[in-house]
Amino acid sequence: LKPSFVYKIYGAGKLFPFDELAKMADTATIRTRKFMTNRLLQRRQMIVDVLHPGKATVSKADIREKLARMYKSTADCIVCFGFKTLFGGGKTTGFALVYDTLDYLKKFEPKYRKQRLGLIKVEKPARKQRKERKNRAKKVRGTAKAAITKK
Repeated sequence: LKPSFVYKIYGAGKLFPFDELAKMADTATIRTRKFMTNRLLQRRQMIVDVLHPGKATVSKADIREKLARMYKSTADCIVCFGFKTLFGGGKTTGFALVYDTLDYLKKFEPKYRKQRLGLIKVEKPARKQRKERKNRAKKVRGTAKAAITKK
């Protein structure tokens, strides 16, 4: 053991210097599986596995940028969602869609995902308006309630 480094036991009894451990923690490996080309929706879809041992969950923006480099696209045309981190950390799994163009993304993606990406801005009505509509809906029953909430 070198006296100039502070060592830490990592994993199954392996010794690493702290600076080498820090380099390992900085890297996050992105792997894709179940890749499918969906010509009908003009996109490529896949499951994304992110390996990040000893590091916090990688942001979706970083994942989008790395996938853009992998699939020779722009980060604007990529949608990442449904990420779950395994218990204990170190591995996160989710889905990614790589659209051919931004127009196809806007055409096929659901409204809430476009809102998350900042492509559309959904403004909800004022608080007082929402309360009044809710209270009006309480007074009617059945199909008439749908007519009131649509207004």
